[in-house]
Amino acid sequence: MASEPSTNDDGCPKCGHTDAEVGSISTTGGGLSKMFDIQTNKFRVVSCTSCGYSELYRDVGSSGSDLVDVFFG
Repeated sequence: MASEPSTNDDGCPKCGHTDAEVGSISTTGGGLSKMFDIQTNKFRVVSCTSCGYSELYRDVGSSGSDLVDVFFG
């Protein structure tokens, strides 16, 4: 049974671990961009290094360290 996300702001919302990695992914949109495999959507991925819980944030030019602050509260 999966555990419920924690409600405190100390670390990962799922397990409470305080280390995270920031990566990035690109995805296609719909319609023609999907047909021609044009990646129009870019996201930053913040992942807990302990349990792997991840959150996606639309990439609007912010730095990775700012996103880790949002992830951990």
